[in-house]
Amino acid sequence: MDTSASPRTVTGRVDVHPRGFGFLTVQKPGAPEVLSAFITPPDLNPLFAGDIVSATVTASGEGRWTASGLSLVERSRTVVYGEVVARRGTFFLRIDKEVSNTEWPLDPGTTPVQANDAVVARIADGKVMLLYKLEPGADRSLERVIARHGLHRDFPQEVVAEALRAREVPHALGTRRDLRAIPTVTVDAPSTRDIDDAISVLPAGPDGAVRLLVSIADVGESVKEGSALDLEARARATSVYLAGRVLPMLPEELSSHWLSLVPDQERHCLTVELRIDPDGRVTSADVYESLIRSWARLNYDEVGEFLDDGTVSPAMESVREAMPWFRLAAARLAVSRAARGGMVMSRDEARFTFDTATGAVSGLAGEKDTSAHGMIERFMVAANEAIAMWLMTRGVPTVFRVHEQPDPQRVADVNAFALHSGFAAGFGAQLTPLALAAFDRQISGAKAEAALRSVLRRSLGPSRYTVKPGPHFGLAAPLYLHFTSPIRRYADLAVHRLIKAYLQGRRDFVHEDPEVELLSQHINLRARSANRAEVDRHHELEARFMATRIGQQFPARIVRVKPFGLVAQLDGMWVEGMVPADGLAGGPYRPDARELSMVGSKRTFTVGMPVKVKVVSTDEQLGRVEFSLVE
Repeated sequence: MDTSASPRTVTGRVDVHPRGFGFLTVQKPGAPEVLSAFITPPDLNPLFAGDIVSATVTASGEGRWTASGLSLVERSRTVVYGEVVARRGTFFLRIDKEVSNTEWPLDPGTTPVQANDAVVARIADGKVMLLYKLEPGADRSLERVIARHGLHRDFPQEVVAEALRAREVPHALGTRRDLRAIPTVTVDAPSTRDIDDAISVLPAGPDGAVRLLVSIADVGESVKEGSALDLEARARATSVYLAGRVLPMLPEELSSHWLSLVPDQERHCLTVELRIDPDGRVTSADVYESLIRSWARLNYDEVGEFLDDGTVSPAMESVREAMPWFRLAAARLAVSRAARGGMVMSRDEARFTFDTATGAVSGLAGEKDTSAHGMIERFMVAANEAIAMWLMTRGVPTVFRVHEQPDPQRVADVNAFALHSGFAAGFGAQLTPLALAAFDRQISGAKAEAALRSVLRRSLGPSRYTVKPGPHFGLAAPLYLHFTSPIRRYADLAVHRLIKAYLQGRRDFVHEDPEVELLSQHINLRARSANRAEVDRHHELEARFMATRIGQQFPARIVRVKPFGLVAQLDGMWVEGMVPADGLAGGPYRPDARELSMVGSKRTFTVGMPVKVKVVSTDEQLGRVEFSLVE
């Protein structure tokens, strides 16, 4: 950025720092350079995080920018969480520090409030008016995250009423293909209520090919485009999984009942039928509307036991003869996918457990994938790829899922962190899917695998939705989209509608339809908000969980370097915390240009380095755990 530039007027987004100051972030579409200008606390007082403002930015001789003369252009935030402050008979709201740096006068309306009450309030015409007060004992952390990220908490009455009316339409056969006589199963976690995918397999014929049928709940049949139900689902764009609470995209009256592929019930589906030859290649795909009946609801553990040692559970008896063919189909797809490379989308993660009586966090346990998770992932990826190609070859614009190849600098970052972690990546200047697969195989099962994967994913960058077709680098897929979860993702529902439109005779599609791109951008924004909310909720519960472990020591690994310190992740627990740079012996320290190392005069700390840390303090509201190094 040219620091000699004269003051100029810009429009950007406000970010609030918990210490009371803020930043104005400006980025022009398509431009890699981002301007970040400091906002002083007094100038930030009338603003909220996410506000779009115009301002004058001025550069200092040190290359730092300052924003002044801020004027509100657009405020998308409508609700805030806060705690009541009473002062001389007047009520104020101490708002979430991530959202506002000051207290705002609170209009409680007719609701009686007192100091320290937790409330959610509505912003209107520059005023903060109470919406509802949390009950005593309610999880304040949860409500704070929901309001902070603008998530939809409850469904409007007219949406619930429409969901109930949708259940009055029977699951009739009509012109659909009848798959009820084919052994069909669902495989999910026991706690899953919104079951949207089922699988069937037809044994190999004389040519050795098997046919895999992936049947997905036909959500578009019940959720009509433009209806109140659809508009609410579109606004949400995704279900949000906050530890201890799920905010579904669709009301439970539909998502957990009428649309869910529960056993022994007839259900409308969209089915993609894949022909898989003996070499694992998908040589053809047929797509059609169907009527299915799930023969059995299986869970990952019992299917994993069958795949690993042939154990047949009682729930599996009705589909016993089909199970070896599922194993064969999964093995063939695994061989084909391994030949092209890419990264295994491991779901190893930490999950909080809660006391059923009090709702308090009772534990934090790591969950690892089973062989059944791998089988279902291969089936769903194959289905998503096949649908993407099916729509592309027919000229139907759709919501593709694209993941760009990382640039050379990101590849260098991965090389560096791998080396510091005790692994040789040797990627060279350009990362290929096969080279990525080889590294993925190296770290599989390593003690610090969770930390290594978190760094690797950040280095590879995010995927995104767009109408413009392109490859998915992480999966080594030439084309990819989301088709298999329309109950919880609006992108999948949009894909379903385009498939159904084509099957029903529509042909007047627009190449790279701008409306589809607008929808894609909206879904990207909502998906990012959902992801940030899930991360914030996890961090707040981490802080709550670690508050009882202050003073304890743990082995950890450095996963990020920040200007103000090191982020370390505890081995096997997925808990992250900050080691402040000013607390490191032998300072002062500064991060290198790529923030891969924290460099001191006598010592350097690098991403991937194993360390031992002690828990020093926690802050649940900010979702922060502070560590110190144990030398």
